[in-house]
Amino acid sequence: MKKLILILLLSAISLSVLYFLLMPDIATLKKENPRKTSFMKYREREWERKGKRLKIIQIWTPLSRISPYLIKAVLIGEDDKFWKHEGFDYEAIQKALEKDIKAKRFKLGGSTISQQLARNLYLSPSKNLLRKAAEALITWRMEKVLSKKRILEIYLNVVEWGEGIFGAEAAARHYFGKSSFDLSPDEAARLAAVLPNPRKYNAAGDQRYVVKRSNLIYSIMVRRGIVIPEYDEITEGGDSSSGPEINPPSLPIEKQKPAE
Repeated sequence: MKKLILILLLSAISLSVLYFLLMPDIATLKKENPRKTSFMKYREREWERKGKRLKIIQIWTPLSRISPYLIKAVLIGEDDKFWKHEGFDYEAIQKALEKDIKAKRFKLGGSTISQQLARNLYLSPSKNLLRKAAEALITWRMEKVLSKKRILEIYLNVVEWGEGIFGAEAAARHYFGKSSFDLSPDEAARLAAVLPNPRKYNAAGDQRYVVKRSNLIYSIMVRRGIVIPEYDEITEGGDSSSGPEINPPSLPIEKQKPAE
């Protein structure tokens, strides 16, 4: 019993030290947009090591100027419980942990948008326990300080969408030659589909994974009434009175995340 109490006490002290050493000033994000994120700097160092002459392409865009289709598609693909959870999807974490135990590895997926943002803004893609602990602390703090809309706005402006492409506006212009506000439902689904591995997959391409995953996201958008498909004109003997199901139950989507 004494040993257990000692372990718990040491764990609490360790977390407290981590909190004070690693906690950034998240409150500034209420009004200030982040400049270059930790993940962007990580990519720049990677390009320098490989001798690549690439630059960060990012165009900051308010949430109100990003297509609602893209917002919905990203939430479906990356974090379907975003508006309900407080930073962590415990069901997804449990499933990921069970897979890790079965595979005898430590990966621990199931990251929410809030967790992804914490990692992108302040940390690195490393897999170690210290980084995971820091990510959890920053995520918890972020959810306490920032509104859900602000978290989503920052995420959509800093997330990686290709080699050197960061944020929805840069991605929309790069892949489809238009602003993020003008994206069609299909284009939005394609952009959301590649987020698990945006450097491997091309949102405008015909890779099997992109087509399959974007079709799944699109079909969920239709089932939820986010997208109303176009129907042919009523023909003789035809009946177009039946539209898409507007309020179906939430459909799960299997996420395929790259190694963290």
